[in-house]
Amino acid sequence: MIHSSEKKWHRQMRRQNTEVRKRKSVLCSLSSVLCLLVVAAGCENISKPEITLAEQIDKLNEENSQLQKQIEKVEGENAELKSQVRVLSGLPAQVKGENLYHLQRIKISKYTNLYDKDKDGKKEKLIVYLQAIDQDGDIIKATGDVDVQLWDLSKEQDKALLGQWHIKPEQLKNLWFTALMTHYKLTFDVAGKVDEFKEPLTVKVSFTDYLTGKVFKEQKVIKP
Repeated sequence: MIHSSEKKWHRQMRRQNTEVRKRKSVLCSLSSVLCLLVVAAGCENISKPEITLAEQIDKLNEENSQLQKQIEKVEGENAELKSQVRVLSGLPAQVKGENLYHLQRIKISKYTNLYDKDKDGKKEKLIVYLQAIDQDGDIIKATGDVDVQLWDLSKEQDKALLGQWHIKPEQLKNLWFTALMTHYKLTFDVAGKVDEFKEPLTVKVSFTDYLTGKVFKEQKVIKP
């Protein structure tokens, strides 16, 4: 029994010694790798000159100058907004908010139609004369975007829409005319969309008022 126990003990000792040797081997390998990394880092530091204190100071001064400019810009915008708030807060209640704007409806002028602009016998341009009207019936220059559609309601539903266009506010303001009559003049190319203009067509306009968010719609039948 004692002999058997001794054998068992010796086997355990051999296993432990083997584990110890393995761990020492791993530690040696890791040490070698670390040494190589340290040497490489040292070489890299030698090859790349360190940033001097003066350069660091110059860089910080430049960053500080940029931040100062940003602060001044934000403070200027803040002051402008405060000024606007003071002006608005001093307005009478009846002219604040939605009542500040008086757009009530839009109107498609009777001159809206298809036109032959190049005199070739084909009407290739749709010109929509649009007016924005206030509560007093006056025509005003409103800010918003416009959607225009041209329909042939005599056709089947999937073929009735001949064309549609979208005009952004920055485009709309350049289409304002006051010669002869006051209106927005919207011109669209319908070449290839209208083969023959022998039957009445329908123009549909949707105007989104950017101040109130309201959407005004109007449509008009145009005839050859």
